[in-house]
Amino acid sequence: MNVEDLCAALVRIRSENPPGDTRDIIGFIRDFTDSLGIATRVIGRPGGRDNLVSHPAKGRLLFCGHVDVVPALDDGWTVDPWGGAIRDGKVWGRGATDMKGGCASVLVACRDFIDSGGELPADLAFVCDEETSGRHGIQAILSSHCLVPCDTIVAEPTPALSPNVGQKGLMRLCCRFRGEPAHGSLYPAKGVSAVMEAFSLLDFIRELHEREYSPSDPALARIISESSTILKELFAIEDTRTVLSHVMYNPGKIEGGEKANIVAQQCSLELDLRIPWGCSLPGLLDEIRRHAPRGEISVTNISDPSITPPDSPLVTRLIEEIEKVHSGHARPIVQWAASDARYLRNAGFPVVEYGPGEIRTLHAIDEHVTIESLENATRVYKGMIGRYAMI
Repeated sequence: MNVEDLCAALVRIRSENPPGDTRDIIGFIRDFTDSLGIATRVIGRPGGRDNLVSHPAKGRLLFCGHVDVVPALDDGWTVDPWGGAIRDGKVWGRGATDMKGGCASVLVACRDFIDSGGELPADLAFVCDEETSGRHGIQAILSSHCLVPCDTIVAEPTPALSPNVGQKGLMRLCCRFRGEPAHGSLYPAKGVSAVMEAFSLLDFIRELHEREYSPSDPALARIISESSTILKELFAIEDTRTVLSHVMYNPGKIEGGEKANIVAQQCSLELDLRIPWGCSLPGLLDEIRRHAPRGEISVTNISDPSITPPDSPLVTRLIEEIEKVHSGHARPIVQWAASDARYLRNAGFPVVEYGPGEIRTLHAIDEHVTIESLENATRVYKGMIGRYAMI
């Protein structure tokens, strides 16, 4: 089975999250690893949220990937999102880029290395819920202590010449506001609207977004600047510097009030903030709470910005392998999103993200991955396996 056929087969095994049932796809991958003689262990979690890890761990090089995908409606797609069609030099379907393509390239690289007579130095971890909290996936695996901290490649889609070595921080808040009900005809002379209290906090968040932050480390500041240029070209977003150096915010869900003619007594707001380097999370949270005197602010997810040093052995080796395959100059970047890399870094794993995919189609209609990028990623992974086999 070549890499595009394996990618297509993975796409056809539905693993939307929610609901997050990954038993079928993990079973398929385990059959594949069993055929290669790779010893693995399934870590099951409630709701069929299965994970697969090497057992026992070697602790030299780890490949990590998630097998869950975001949901897809049929509406708007020109192909079946679950069909795994191979045409026009691409594999089509939900998860082809994010990130069943990366999982396929990892598995084929391992198979090709073993078939060449080598003893695989790498561990594998395929997880169930990167698209939600990571609680049943990478966090559960780390809590089980079945992996040994080591150099790690997360096979998330990246630009072909730009491995991702760092990510902005994350703060997700659940905000509940209390008002003082009154007859709607008297507001604002009488009563306190919980809805307007929520909007008052959002006014402050908009002001907060205008601040620019920068790290104290000049080398990191340089990478952020270079990343801005690369990501601007990739995403066609004009002001990527602001995205990387400012607090980005999304009021993802808001609901409140009781009736149109009653001053709202309650309102809830779910707020997603992405935190740049140089911004203090405790200080930011204190400010937000001070600007919500009638709000109860609880943190549902939080992590500092993280980075793997660009001059670390993992990054320099990967850069060299990328340049061998692509015959071009490779440069590391940082990004604005979050992934399982943050949990691994916090647990002592040096981590870099690198994988195949068409990033503009990530979570989008007609998601796809090119066969060329699958094959090139496989070559890079195989080169890294060969390097670590000699360590």
